[in-house]
Amino acid sequence: MTELLFSTAFTLWGLDTSWLELIAVLLAFAMIVCNIVELHWGWPLAAISSVLYFFLFWSQRLYSGALLQVLFVVLALWGWSVWLRGVEGCPLPVTRMPSHKRLKLAVSGTVLWLATGSVLLNFTDTDVPWWDAFVTAFSLIGQYLLAHKRLENWIVWMSVNIVAAGLFAWKGLWLTTLLYLAFIALSAVGWRTWAKHARVEAE
Repeated sequence: MTELLFSTAFTLWGLDTSWLELIAVLLAFAMIVCNIVELHWGWPLAAISSVLYFFLFWSQRLYSGALLQVLFVVLALWGWSVWLRGVEGCPLPVTRMPSHKRLKLAVSGTVLWLATGSVLLNFTDTDVPWWDAFVTAFSLIGQYLLAHKRLENWIVWMSVNIVAAGLFAWKGLWLTTLLYLAFIALSAVGWRTWAKHARVEAE
């Protein structure tokens, strides 16, 4: 089974793309479309895609990104339960965060980025410690915001997707690079879609 998943599905720009990457990309694309339309089935799709990306990233020495996928599986199941539970029997509403909470999250993400990058730099053989760490740190912030239907999650994801697209292009994961380029555009669509009915949370 492992040999089949890592076997070549097709060749893109002279580089082989595995079945593992192809399936993970398709699931991840379906996941973000579900997120935009607030369909809870995006969460289990995210969990399955994360399992596949764990093996793909580990094979590329993207250790932080690989371990992030393990957290994503847990967070996806948690986020799924939050969306299903809602608030007092009603669907969870989309809300905008107060400015002081945005600042706290930005600081938290930066500290997590620096800490993760330092660990990768000193204790692994990765050749992209800071880029890998950035994607990891702010993906966790984005996932937290998404689970709570915070409008700002789309801004965080847009930043993550821009960095991730460059990182995956460097690693020659071209199909995943194309996916993250699409994610940049879809993040903008998600922002505009959610902003139409987002509530402003009280300070």
